[in-house]
Amino acid sequence: MSALKYLNKYFVKYRYRLIAGIFITIISRIFSLVTPRLVGDSLSVVENYIKQNSGNLAEVKHQLLINILLIIGATLISGVFTFLMRQLIIVMSRLIEFDLKNEIFKQYERLTLNFYKKNRTGDLMNRISEDVGKVRMYFGPAIMYTINMITLFIIVIANMLRIDASLTLYTVLPLPILSLAIYILSRVINEKSTIVQQYLSKLTTFSQETFSGIGVIKSYGIEPQTFNEFKNLANESKQKNIDLYKVQALFFPMMILLIGVSNILVIYVGGMRYINGQIETIGVIAEFIIYVNMLTWPVAVVGWVTSMVQEAEASQKRINEFLEIEPEIYNTQENPQKINGKIEFRDVSFTYDDTHITALKNISFIAESGKTLAILGKTGSGKSTIAQLIARLYDVQKGTILIDNVPLKDLHLNSLRKQIGFVPQDSFLFSDTITNNIKFGVENATTEEIENAAKLADVHQNIIEFKNGYNTILGERGITLSGGQKQRVSMARALIKNPTILILDDCLSAVDTETEEQILQNLGTFSQGRTTLIISHRVSSTKNADKIIVIDKGIIIQEGTHDELLTIDGYYKDLYDEQSLGN
Repeated sequence: MSALKYLNKYFVKYRYRLIAGIFITIISRIFSLVTPRLVGDSLSVVENYIKQNSGNLAEVKHQLLINILLIIGATLISGVFTFLMRQLIIVMSRLIEFDLKNEIFKQYERLTLNFYKKNRTGDLMNRISEDVGKVRMYFGPAIMYTINMITLFIIVIANMLRIDASLTLYTVLPLPILSLAIYILSRVINEKSTIVQQYLSKLTTFSQETFSGIGVIKSYGIEPQTFNEFKNLANESKQKNIDLYKVQALFFPMMILLIGVSNILVIYVGGMRYINGQIETIGVIAEFIIYVNMLTWPVAVVGWVTSMVQEAEASQKRINEFLEIEPEIYNTQENPQKINGKIEFRDVSFTYDDTHITALKNISFIAESGKTLAILGKTGSGKSTIAQLIARLYDVQKGTILIDNVPLKDLHLNSLRKQIGFVPQDSFLFSDTITNNIKFGVENATTEEIENAAKLADVHQNIIEFKNGYNTILGERGITLSGGQKQRVSMARALIKNPTILILDDCLSAVDTETEEQILQNLGTFSQGRTTLIISHRVSSTKNADKIIVIDKGIIIQEGTHDELLTIDGYYKDLYDEQSLGN
């Protein structure tokens, strides 16, 4: 139960609902106890009439009618209070489910890119859906039935002891055996529940990756192999579920068996005591049988509740693994700061935790405020790492990055990112309208602002040619658009922010030369007064920059203007000659 201690704060938050639910449960159970007593009294009335073989039959009928009406009334009142109990406790569980999902999602947003490189999307989705669902069962049905069971046990056993203590002791004799069985089985259920949830995460992850990469799977014609992999994984998951439910299946037969034994003891022991004159009327035995059967559901539900609690414990343990992670990158400042855009790298080195690849090695450079800096290099040279470090998607392990002569870590994190327009290599678009994708970072953007941003990115004409124009719904990851269109919509999303620092990370690789030239001309005007970083492997994208640095294997090997670098033999001049000939 240690993992579930994390959830105690929600009991405190919704304590009034819980207390009211407990109070109403007690009232409901009290009214439910009217029935066995009235049934016992009714049988006693009939028995006395038969024994005496005389008396007023009309009075007997009248008494029986009154008892029937009282039973109906008590049952209706008990039903109303049971409804209210469910409304309070089950609704509370839904509110806690809502809060817990929000807490997990917020934690996911706080965690860094390193976390997402080490964990699969399917597993993350499973923990916020299936695992939270298991935890909700702990807050709802498990708590409700536990309260119901405890209340009913106390009231019923107290009544049974009041009527006949000896008969009560015989009746509850099987219960210690039940408790021992529950203890043993619950431990096994906990272990098997954890395994089941792990396999569910594997299934979710495999399905998510397959659907995301369905184009590749189809183009390679490997649908049968993919299906076989899924089938094998599903079979393993099925077997783990069967193993779990085999154990769970032992609960209910065991409960029913023990309740049956209790009924037999009531009939036999009670009958012998009645024959010996230790019990005055046969109604007492009938009342005891009803009490025992009233305990059938609470006792039977012990197994179900135990199973739910164990599953919730296993699920919450998986959830806690992520909730307890402290993000490596966090905000150190309370007050947002306005930046001018001067960027300086001082002996910066960076190694990725997951691959242990050193992307940057003691690099230093300055991008002056309001100027354009181009970063040129081969694939894997470290260009994109520079962009991600400026946006503080990662923190440097060695060296210092400064903006306006202030260390990056001393700037307000959210404020910094709001003032940066970042267009990454991977142009990720959401399954939404083009309008909403462009104004993603500026929710209150006007139609005019959206269109102006699209024009700057030279994608406006493409958009208005679509049947629904800017209201066109894009497929997952923007699959509706071509590669070049996705890059330009992604660029428009950055431009509409009117950022102080604009970072373009090889975001024109999928557009033709003519379109690239037009976009660069548009950016020439837009970039005036703001710091712009153009990261590319093409000279055509970088030639108009105020300064160019060439990076290779994490080291700056050349720097200067376009004209200066053309006068020096080296990587830049060779690349220019090669790409010029290619054109």
